[in-house]
Amino acid sequence: MAQTRKKRRRKHRGTQAGTIDRAGRTSRPRPQTKEDARAESRRRRQERLDRPPTLKASVQRAAIAAAFFGILIAVVPGFGRTPLQGAFLALFMFVLYIPLGYYTDKLIYNVRQKRKAKGTK
Repeated sequence: MAQTRKKRRRKHRGTQAGTIDRAGRTSRPRPQTKEDARAESRRRRQERLDRPPTLKASVQRAAIAAAFFGILIAVVPGFGRTPLQGAFLALFMFVLYIPLGYYTDKLIYNVRQKRKAKGTK
């Protein structure tokens, strides 16, 4: 029977964990040393912490938390709620979580910025 698949032309390099690395197909260059990797990690973390909070992030976080809450209320028998009640409670929690999460993030951001301005860690 004729072969239907085309054979690969490059070798794959397997690891002990079972993953396969293909030569020449890396997404970004690897850091040269552990110290370079640590410095890059610190820089990225600092960039993330210096970004002000957004309403979009608060809405996304609230949606995930409210969905989890609604499923928990509707599915776990100990709460004794119907799925419709779980959906209404989830909607209420979603509306409550948005400003709560945003203003909490804003407070933490402002405290970090004040601390950064003083020069302390």
